[in-house]
Amino acid sequence: MRGIKRPILAATLALGVGAATAAVVVLGSGSAVAQIAGGFDFTRPNVVATGLQIPWGMTFLPDGSALVAERNTARILQLRVGQAPQVVATIPGVVPAGESGLLGIVASRTYAQDQWLYVYYTAQNDNRVVRLRLTAPATQQVIISGITKANIHDGGRLAWGPDGNLFVSTGDASTGANSQNTNSLNGKILRLTATGGVPAGNPFNNPVWSFGHRNVQGMAWDSAGRMWATEFGQNTWDEINQIVAGGNYGWPTVEGMGTNPNFRNPNVVWTTAEASPSGLAFANNTLFAAALRGQRLWTVPVNANGTTGTPVAELQGQFGRLRTVEVGPDGWLWVATSNRDGRGTPVAADDRVIRFPPATSTTTTVTTTRPATTTTPPATTTTRPATTTTRPATTTTTRPATTTPPPPGGCTATYSVVNQWPGAFQGQVVVTNGSSPSSSWTVVMTFPNGQQISQIWGGVTNLSSGNPYTVRNEAWNGSLGAGATTTFGFLASWNNSTNGPATTTCSRTP
Repeated sequence: MRGIKRPILAATLALGVGAATAAVVVLGSGSAVAQIAGGFDFTRPNVVATGLQIPWGMTFLPDGSALVAERNTARILQLRVGQAPQVVATIPGVVPAGESGLLGIVASRTYAQDQWLYVYYTAQNDNRVVRLRLTAPATQQVIISGITKANIHDGGRLAWGPDGNLFVSTGDASTGANSQNTNSLNGKILRLTATGGVPAGNPFNNPVWSFGHRNVQGMAWDSAGRMWATEFGQNTWDEINQIVAGGNYGWPTVEGMGTNPNFRNPNVVWTTAEASPSGLAFANNTLFAAALRGQRLWTVPVNANGTTGTPVAELQGQFGRLRTVEVGPDGWLWVATSNRDGRGTPVAADDRVIRFPPATSTTTTVTTTRPATTTTPPATTTTRPATTTTRPATTTTTRPATTTPPPPGGCTATYSVVNQWPGAFQGQVVVTNGSSPSSSWTVVMTFPNGQQISQIWGGVTNLSSGNPYTVRNEAWNGSLGAGATTTFGFLASWNNSTNGPATTTCSRTP
């Protein structure tokens, strides 16, 4: 069924037997309903970067900037809103061919301390995952190697699971038998420790977590910790699957829905012309799947019980082939195109990285002196040149906590809600130093209604610790002069009924 183009209309796919598999709804790009879904406003794109060469993987650094890996050039570029892309490294040893090259990229979970960057790339004889530092890209520690390479079906996505382990998606390297062989690394989702070990709980006592895959290029976890993955079909059905340890997803015996109880059926299927899904992200109880051949972004509601609702197509034909989708630390949805990969029709601006704001925000340009767009600033410097950046404007009532002026040697922390939408919100805390200089600060935030922080910038906290949250300064914003201020921001969930103000306390070290 390759080559068939579907009209823009509502369509229901009768998919035979099996559990909760979603029908597909395609809405025209002019529909307001189709342009605001999953908590993001797709009518207001903000172009972050143009002129890229086949961007593939994307990750974010603690300062809020993005790193993007280019498949064929082996370059890693740093992206900051309002600034031109900057090449920060070229990875030696990459041998691109066909669909292979420099693929997945993910920053260490403790990047601020160790600066490790994990990349998946095609080498001379295999596909492999290594970790390296941008300051010395030729010095590489191999995390796993020996993944068979081919011109097609190389997988390549990297993602950290909520258990702290590294998940790696691989393709069948155009040999379907690899997928059913649990001793092969191909046609699998792998689970590894940060140093390449086999974690406890892997079902086959080797790196394999799930098998029977053709070519997985997207992985994400929902708010309940369930894992999801996109998968390319051959000629008939593309898929989104819920991934479980030891699960067999049927390839090459079955494509799409089947009746064999030994194989797990997908939750969502599309015709190959409608999808060819690559990257996957989760936010606001919704999966976002980037479609290459389908040239659209699929939004898939996820219910509390793990079933999926009706998918809706966004951005249909607006930006061409879509490879990667990520939720940024700014609360926006970032999408990368893949129009220069030999299968698209690029325009002059391609390839691009575009971001979309939360649905209830408006876009405004503000001037800030916060070092939100710097990488690792010198520890002894607190004054930064002003930069212009695009941020969501405040659209809800700001509710600062009750504060009093800081005593000499003390500090205060003033909390406010910057923006909120169903199920989540963006907050910020302004730390104001007292009448003498400080070298560090700590804020304790206690939420009254079970709010949970999912992302934070400008401060450091243990997200798994839960309420109350103890937030400490970053390396660059701990030293404050008398009366000076700094700000940290965060994204958090709420229960849709009330989002009361946090109680904050602030302490500091001279």
